[in-house]
Formats: sequence, structure tokens, C-alpha cells
Amino acid sequence: MSAEDLENYETDMELQLYREYKDVVNLFSYVVETERRFYLANHVDLKARSADGEVYFDVTLQDAWVWDVYRTARFVKNVRIITFKDVNIEELSKSEDLTIPKDAGMGH
Repeated sequence: MSAEDLENYETDMELQLYREYKDVVNLFSYVVETERRFYLANHVDLKARSADGEVYFDVTLQDAWVWDVYRTARFVKNVRIITFKDVNIEELSKSEDLTIPKDAGMGH
């Protein structure tokens, strides 16, 4: 497989993921962004925790969809995220137009 073939394959996969996102975004109530992933979810529980003087975030999602081109199953019943970086959680308005986060993996 040439580098161009691989790039075309990744572009096609990202386009398919974008189309899936458009189809499912209205099924969810929240957008959750971490340093590694982008999620849609219907329930979000965020807890700031501390251990050995370090602050971290413990995030639990229920009924979620994961923005990850390499996952075959993007719908997940429960997700637990432990991160030392910021977590951005936004409540979706059902009447809002579709928007894609700037760093959702499109356009490497």
C-alpha cells in the first residue's frame, strides 16, 4: 500500500465517521472533549480528585458515542476516563446546528 493509498483510506474513514456523527449527534445531550478523545453522551459525571498532591479528573459517561476512526464499535454503554488534563463538557441544545470540534481528528 502506497503512502497515497493510506492517506486516501484515512480520509475516507474520517469522512464516514463525520457522516456517522451527523446521524447520531441529535441522540445525545452532552459533548465531552478530553486530550485524547471526543465523546457524545447522555449522562456525564465529573469528579475532581487528588492523590499525592496531583489533581486529576474522573469522568464517567453513560450511553456514549466515541469519535475514533479506528474503533469498530463506537457506541459504548459506560465509559470511565481518568485524565490529568482539562475536560470540556458542553450540554447540547437539540435545536443547535451541527458543529464539529476544531480538534476532532479531521485534517491531520
